[in-house]
Amino acid sequence: MTTKQKIELEYLLKTSSKVFENMVSTPSGLAEWFADDVNIKDDIYTFYWDGSEEQARLLSKKGNHHMRWKWLKDEDDNSTYFEIQYEVDPMTKALVLHITDFAEADDVNEVKMLWESSIHELKRVLGA
Repeated sequence: MTTKQKIELEYLLKTSSKVFENMVSTPSGLAEWFADDVNIKDDIYTFYWDGSEEQARLLSKKGNHHMRWKWLKDEDDNSTYFEIQYEVDPMTKALVLHITDFAEADDVNEVKMLWESSIHELKRVLGA
């Protein structure tokens, strides 16, 4: 098994934490910007994109702070996950979004571009 590289991205969003919480914690919210459709059963999230699907297990969730998942296909690798962490900047009142993900060395740029595209869509949906 090859070691995946950690990817850390940060974005500023002009939205409330309450609105953003809905966008990352509900199937309908996630389907507006992250995937074409999302289903949740127990702690398994099924994400649908362009006719394909990927499943991830919710590892941890703390309201108004973070959500962390692990792709089921990567469950043998204890060092990888993907996480959406967020906080309100006390000075600007903007929401600071931190994305953590992992990718094979050859896929790092593609994964970054996928996140950029997803966050662009999130900003469009939020009007931020």
